[in-house]
Amino acid sequence: MSERNVRRLLDAIPADPDAEERAWAVVQAAHAAREPVPRRPRNRAALVLAAAVVAIAAAALSPPGRAVVHAVRKSIGIAGAQPGLFRLPAPGRVLLSGPGGAWVVGADGSARRLGAFREAAWSPHALYVVASSPTMLAAVAPNGTVHWKLDRRDIRFARWGGSRADTRIAYLTSGRLHVVAGDGTGDAEVNAQPAAALVAPAWRPPTRPGHVLAYITTGGRVAVLDTDRRAIAWISHGYAEPRSLAWSPDGTTLALAAARTIVLFDAANGRARTVPIAGVRALAFSASGRLALLRTHSVLLMDGTRPRTFFSTRAALAGLAWSPDGHWLLTGLPAADQWVFLQRGSGRRVLAVSHLRAQFGGLPTLDGWVPGT
Repeated sequence: MSERNVRRLLDAIPADPDAEERAWAVVQAAHAAREPVPRRPRNRAALVLAAAVVAIAAAALSPPGRAVVHAVRKSIGIAGAQPGLFRLPAPGRVLLSGPGGAWVVGADGSARRLGAFREAAWSPHALYVVASSPTMLAAVAPNGTVHWKLDRRDIRFARWGGSRADTRIAYLTSGRLHVVAGDGTGDAEVNAQPAAALVAPAWRPPTRPGHVLAYITTGGRVAVLDTDRRAIAWISHGYAEPRSLAWSPDGTTLALAAARTIVLFDAANGRARTVPIAGVRALAFSASGRLALLRTHSVLLMDGTRPRTFFSTRAALAGLAWSPDGHWLLTGLPAADQWVFLQRGSGRRVLAVSHLRAQFGGLPTLDGWVPGT
């Protein structure tokens, strides 16, 4: 790649001119010191991409180079982002977790750290949070009070379901499915067959009676388990790379995201409707039953069985959550250190907040947006 093309690539990055020149000097020195190799035909697009990666990585080693990296983040983020999460655009509370622990954020932007938990999920009526580290499971009130905890190994994907008066928590340990009562008693491994894969299980909403859990098997099938009777209600065919499960609010439909398809199951009998769409990584139903899909670079909404693009960006997205009133969708732009709020309706708006790593001690994962102040 010629000097002219490398300089054009750096010119496209909106960095400070002095920082850009210092970054260029680093790249130029590395280019001059390279070991000559025989030329051979290569894909030109791959060469351009590789040169960009080398330039940014080399520049990042020095303080001036960090200005270039910051400029790259700005160029892939949402312009005009707020410099922090000061308030939510709709009522409710957002739960998040990650390297900085688990947090509850109120509508006014107030944030409370619940503890050093890497994963978290709301209880059915958002009265409590089930939070976990790799070696501990705990029930925590939104004010941070720990009500009980269990010491276990390799805990992942704890999820809380059931009615207000009778709840259950499901979680995985090295592929083994466990169920414990909401008060922390009766923890037991569920000897259901087939065994569970390392994908988050999903409880049927409390709009339907019983404690029914959907999970992914090691063979890529969806199994629906009546945990009260320890009996499989139905099991699906296998799907390639199943990634996410979500129940409709009325409990009549179970949605699955797999590598090349979205599957909508009739919860009563497992009858499936397939929508061919590749690359969906997460699902979320609104309170009214609207299904949103997250792909690497876009958010889609389902119109019946037809997905349409609602938002797209050049950078990878992560996380998906509806506001309790169903007017906003929340997703993240990790590379830009931003969250993005997307408003539905004729007055559609895009709002972004940045500097999440500094605010929450690391880039957080979205764990749900529920009613409340």
